[in-house]
Amino acid sequence: MFKKILIANRGEIACRVIRSARAMGIATVAVYSDADATALHVRMADEAVHIGASPAAESYLVADKIIAACKATGAEAVHPGYGFLSERASFVEALSAAGIAFIGPPAPAIAAMGDKIESKRRAKAAGVSVVPGFVGEIDGTEHAVEIAAGVGYPVMMKASAGGGGKGMRLAWNEADVREGFESVKREALASFGDDRVFIEKFVEQPRHIEIQLIGDSHGNVIYLNERDCSIQRRHQKVVEEAPSPFVTPEMRRAMGEQAVALAKIVGYTSAGTVEFIAGADRSFYFLEMNTRLQVEHPVTECITGLDLVELMIRVAAGEALPFTQDDVKLDGWAIETRVYAEDPYRGFLPSIGRLSSYVPPEEGRDGMARVRIDTGVTEGAEISMFYDPMISKLITHAPTRAQAIKAQADALDRYLIRGISHNIDFLSAIMAHARFQAGDNVTTGFIAEEYPDGFVGAPVDAGTRTAIAAAAGVVRAIEAERAQLIDGQLSGHGAEYGEEWVVELGGEQIPVSVSGDGSRYEVEVGGDVIGVATDWRIGSVLFEGEIGGEARSMTIEKAGSGMKVTTRGAAHRVRVLTPRAAELANFMIAKVAPDMSRFLLCPMPGLVVSVAVAEGDKVEAGQQLATVEAMKMENILRAEKSGTIGKVHAAAGDSLAVDAIILEFAS
Repeated sequence: MFKKILIANRGEIACRVIRSARAMGIATVAVYSDADATALHVRMADEAVHIGASPAAESYLVADKIIAACKATGAEAVHPGYGFLSERASFVEALSAAGIAFIGPPAPAIAAMGDKIESKRRAKAAGVSVVPGFVGEIDGTEHAVEIAAGVGYPVMMKASAGGGGKGMRLAWNEADVREGFESVKREALASFGDDRVFIEKFVEQPRHIEIQLIGDSHGNVIYLNERDCSIQRRHQKVVEEAPSPFVTPEMRRAMGEQAVALAKIVGYTSAGTVEFIAGADRSFYFLEMNTRLQVEHPVTECITGLDLVELMIRVAAGEALPFTQDDVKLDGWAIETRVYAEDPYRGFLPSIGRLSSYVPPEEGRDGMARVRIDTGVTEGAEISMFYDPMISKLITHAPTRAQAIKAQADALDRYLIRGISHNIDFLSAIMAHARFQAGDNVTTGFIAEEYPDGFVGAPVDAGTRTAIAAAAGVVRAIEAERAQLIDGQLSGHGAEYGEEWVVELGGEQIPVSVSGDGSRYEVEVGGDVIGVATDWRIGSVLFEGEIGGEARSMTIEKAGSGMKVTTRGAAHRVRVLTPRAAELANFMIAKVAPDMSRFLLCPMPGLVVSVAVAEGDKVEAGQQLATVEAMKMENILRAEKSGTIGKVHAAAGDSLAVDAIILEFAS
């Protein structure tokens, strides 16, 4: 067994590998760029080596620097994590030449299956069901248009070396191909150093199902059940679960056996994933093989009881798998959500900055469910523009799917993140969505279909409305009680503890009264009496306790004359007033926001790739105005209405801050 390994990655996956290595008694070496000098993975590892400037192309993607770090520290093997160099056959070959083991598949398998075009050729030759498409070289846009017409719309344009949702565009017609093909090539080159693109038929109403594999160098390849990764946005996974509510035992076996057959043909060892697209009739087609550990591997670990990182290390050290296919179990249900630094209320635009507060929910048992957090950040960490904006992964495991979903919703409410925007509300809204909870009609179009006009927060059900009103009433009562204890408080001034209140919430005025003391209260909300038990104290942002006998968590922050309460997928402006103040509030004139419709603003910090219009141009609604790159993803900005361009303020190559003016309309 290895005595020391180096992790050629960063963030949560580096921390994840370090945990397993530490449990095995193996010393670890971290590598870091300038941006990651104080990162969590650097502090967790036994040793750390600086490998360059912040851009990945100058640090994490430079194989020579990784090999030099191995030699300097005596690391015998490298775990690549995912992304970066994890699927580069040339990196594996360079490690081998230097006498360093690679904790992953052999170079020929990576070359065959990591290349999307070659993998489809191999799969087709092996008799694996493959999506119809064109898997050769595409000469340019005109050739792409010709191919797409031959395959039949809709089609998907994909980077051959792609992954993680980057370098992908769905085209419904010729215009989409002409507009998107070159953009896909640029994204592919920026993210993977390879601008080759292939085109395949887009299966409508699809589900994204993947089979986890593990193989050793003794000829054993085993499938570890499936994951359902259908909840996606822009082809990037948002929610993953295992098993799939769609897959039958017969379908699981058929997909697993095809995946194993494909892996054996290419001599695959270590952990890998074969991805399939499944139609409504349970037909399925091979998409690609990811020759590495997946972001969503924890849900497989939960339902099988296996440590995939440990298995990868043991396989790389030459050990045989200690179990057979018949030993693989399926225990309960696991769900993973990806907590990102992005703003779902502004089209999921990436957010960068410092985590001024970061308190995730506690790991461990929560009733019947288990909560697991995989993260690579701590409070005070910087979310950088140079890397993927993941904050953490939240995994819940329970005996049933419904219990795992409820555990997710409860845990999401217990996150406290400040300093940057995040997608907690959106993830919570998905957990509460009736279509997701039903599970039988969750396709890759879920987000686009359920939020066609963007995300504005989850609707408030009656139980959440009552819980917010009760919690707000208790908070206001505790504040009033504290105020009366302050020396110098004039008698008769301020609110009396326990008197009637009116909670303003969502345009409603809800009568509330509070009685009790210490940590137990009785709250009358709209005529119903509800018990509230909480240890909340003034200054706390997280409100936790029991409301009506049910465990509830929510964040409560001061906001002007009221408070902002966030829970179950939405943030709410709440005011707790006396009945007289509530009566007078009805006469207040609402503040009107300034009209910014004349301006095209930069929606995120980013680089202007191109400006498609000039001063004096007439444009129509939906017309492309500019393209901005952020986090290696190109974002096309379009006109929301017809008009004439008055002035252009930015040009290609400009780096802009959020809300910087790109152009303005004359009319």
